[in-house]
This record gives sequence, structure tokens and C-alpha cells, in this order.
Amino acid sequence: MTRNIHSIAFFGMLTACGGAHQGTYEVGAAAEGTDSAAAMSEADTHWDARGDAGELQAALTGYEAVVAADPTNRVALERLVRGYYFLGDGHNTEDADKLASWDTAINWGKQCMALNSDFVAQLDKGVTEAAAGATAFTKDDVPCVYWTASALGKWAKLTSFGTLLKNKDLVKAWITKVDELDDVYFYTASTRYWGAYYAIAPSFAGGDLGKSKVYFDEAIAANPGHFGNRILLAEAWATKQQNETPVEALNVFDEQLTYVLSNCANNLDGLEPEQEAEQRKANALLGKRTELFLEAGDMAAIETPDCTAPAEEPAVEEAPAEEGSEEAGAEGTAPTMGPPPAPPAAE
Repeated sequence: MTRNIHSIAFFGMLTACGGAHQGTYEVGAAAEGTDSAAAMSEADTHWDARGDAGELQAALTGYEAVVAADPTNRVALERLVRGYYFLGDGHNTEDADKLASWDTAINWGKQCMALNSDFVAQLDKGVTEAAAGATAFTKDDVPCVYWTASALGKWAKLTSFGTLLKNKDLVKAWITKVDELDDVYFYTASTRYWGAYYAIAPSFAGGDLGKSKVYFDEAIAANPGHFGNRILLAEAWATKQQNETPVEALNVFDEQLTYVLSNCANNLDGLEPEQEAEQRKANALLGKRTELFLEAGDMAAIETPDCTAPAEEPAVEEAPAEEGSEEAGAEGTAPTMGPPPAPPAAE
């Protein structure tokens, strides 16, 4: 009984120490003097090169100018929340910089959510963020809801365990709504999120490695070339599963990192910067392999592909042989409608 009382007290102390994010759900007022179309075009050019941190920051500055001139520009707001999330997740290396990027992502995400007048009206009536989102959000809101939830989860986890506990139910509610509205968004992002959620959460807060593995397997089956699915499986699931089945966990860890590093980052259209960031994570995890798995032995060498080589031309399918020819076989085949015969050459 004493242990239970202490556990409850400890849980309450952690919850009390954490806090909700303080951003507000407001659409700003339009500023004059900015050509939003020109700013959008320039920002998009930098966005395409977001694999470089400087280019990403230039894109974000451009999108901020767009929103200043047109506060209801949903595309620019979506890029801002996703872009600041990526800045923290894929480029920043210091915790303080990560926290600042994710905090900014959440603020832009809340401004994007405020475009939904029904959601804001419910908040004004005192309805909670989770309950209002459950009834008000539509498929148009999915990008901003997903990236805001992801940034909030990262920000809370890095801030403190108590902050994570304080915000986990809101994050879970938002991802649940994304799952309901568009479960294939961004390479089944919500499925991937559940894999991480059930792996990272402590058991008393709903953590379940069995559920986690099911979600990760589903995400990988749906999008095998998405490196993020595999990195999270290795980092979040395998490192904890080693306490139960160490050999299986290490095999999964090695298998997923090998896949990520032996395939090219340009395998998914338009996602090369994010895929390259996942490869950086894979190399970082490999560097900590013997720390994460105490009984880890030598690992087989990973063959890095030549991703600069041009893609091979697809094989040209040969036309079927005509009926009655030797190639058609004894019984022949039905004739096919091909192009008309060429006219005879002029004499």
C-alpha cells in the first residue's frame, strides 16, 4: 500500500510540474506592403532545397512574410508548422534550438487551426482543445493538426517528463482525429505515430510494446521505403524491447538501420530532405549501438549505394508474336490490335 501511495504522489508531482503550451488560437491581421504571391513563389524555391538548414530558414522567413500579408493563407501556414517541426527534428542539434523550433511550430499550428471558425467558437465557449477538435476539425485541417501534434509531443518530451504527461492526452486526441479523417496522410503518419506513442509511453500511461510493433509493422508494410517508419522502430521499439527479447530487438535494430543506409534518399518523390535527415539519425544510432545494446557484437558492413547514378531505363516489353508464327507456339495466340502498318515506301 505504501508503494502505491508513493507512486500516486510521484505521478501527481510530475503532472503538476508540467504545463500546457501557452500559444493562442488567433488569426493575425493583414499587413500592407507585401506582394504575397511573389513572396510565396520565392519561399517555395527555398523550400525545395530545405535539406540545407539555411535554405529552410529562408523558406520559413518567406512564408512568414506571406502570412503577414495574408493571414488566412493555409498553404503557407502548413509549411510554417511543418517546416519549423523539420528544423527541430532534422537540422537542430542543440536541445535549446530544438525546443525553440518546436515551440514556434506549435504557435504557427495554432494559428492554422484557428482558420476553422467552428473550432475557435467552441474554444470561446469553454470547450477543451481536445473535445473541440474532435467535432470541429475537417480533412482540410489534417496537415496542421498532425504537425502541431507532432511538434507538441516533441516539445513536451524534451521539456520535462511532467510536461509530457500534461500534454499527452491532447496530442493523443489530435492524432486520433487525424487517424479518423485521413489515415494515409504523409505516408500513414498517424499509424507511425501510434507505433512511437505505445513504445515511448511508460506502462502506467498506456505504453505497450506489443501494440507498438503492430503499428510499426503496419506502417512499414504500407510504405516500406519511408525511412522514418524504420528509424522509429529501431530507436523507440527495439531499444526497449531488448529487455524482453534482446536478440530479436538487436536484429530488428540492425535490419532497419541497414535498410535505411543501403537505400537512396531520393526513393520517394519530393521527400529527399526528410529521408536524408533520417539517414543522419541512422548513422547517429549506429554510433551508439554498443551503448544501447550491451551485448551487441560486430555488425555486418553496410553497402552504401551510388545514388548519383542515373536510374535504369525500364525494360521494353516485346510485342507478342503473330498468330501462326513459330514464336506463337503450336496453338498460336489471338491477334492483338497494334499500330497500323507503315505505308509502302515511295518508289
